Amino acid sequence: MKNDDFDLIIEPGRGIGHYWRDLWQYRELFYFLAWRDLLVRYKQTIIGITWSALRPFLTMVVFTIVFSKLARLPSEGIPYPVLVYAALLPWQFFANTFTESSNSLIDNQNLLTKVYFPRIIVPASSVVVALADFAISIVIMALLMLWYGYLPDWRIIFLPLFLLQALLFAFGCGLWISALNVQYRDFRYVVPFIVQFGLYVSPVGFNSSIVPEQWRMLYALNPMVGVIEGFRWALTGKANLIYWPGYLLSLGLIAGILVSGFWWFRRMERSFSDVV
Repeated sequence: MKNDDFDLIIEPGRGIGHYWRDLWQYRELFYFLAWRDLLVRYKQTIIGITWSALRPFLTMVVFTIVFSKLARLPSEGIPYPVLVYAALLPWQFFANTFTESSNSLIDNQNLLTKVYFPRIIVPASSVVVALADFAISIVIMALLMLWYGYLPDWRIIFLPLFLLQALLFAFGCGLWISALNVQYRDFRYVVPFIVQFGLYVSPVGFNSSIVPEQWRMLYALNPMVGVIEGFRWALTGKANLIYWPGYLLSLGLIAGILVSGFWWFRRMERSFSDVV
């Protein structure tokens, strides 16, 4: 009896239900990639974890000098370093998550061409590194607030919700850019510009209350405005630091970016291994 040669083709299941089951089935790959990224980030470095705390701290010092001492902008009675660092927490987390997830597919292109797995695992695993940096930064925030004797109140319990909001926004943006990055490699050079530009148009070094009332909703089209205001509201307990109509608008925008980013990523996913 003669056995004919045949090719075994492994393909993903059809439909979104199969996709979610595949994600659960490949969860160990997510753990492995996340752990690998953490090791690569902190292993064999000179200052290691210290850099994750030093970068936002130095940025806070510069912004405090420029916006408080030179421009003399108001701080609503909050110590200006606390005001700035409370905004740097979500901004640095967004910037790190967005950058890592945007470049994740290109950085793992050898893996994409070898075996099937839900490709969204790659940008999702890169978020863990940003969470580790955030955990380090939040410790510095606690020490800074203790130094100024400025302790949070009950609003601090809402901080994880604002962190989740920043994560979903950054991940949605990362899905868009990572998929585009596979097709058009010059998108990886756009990411640093977006991060740098976003830092200056977001209320990191100043309180967004200085924006004229008639422009507040337009300013809220930047979803990070609502996230930053939420962090300051949760950490300082100042109720007037958050513009609720603009915050609700930012929630809607983040939901739209996340859903559309997932749709676009799924649409382009089948061609990744061919063009990467």
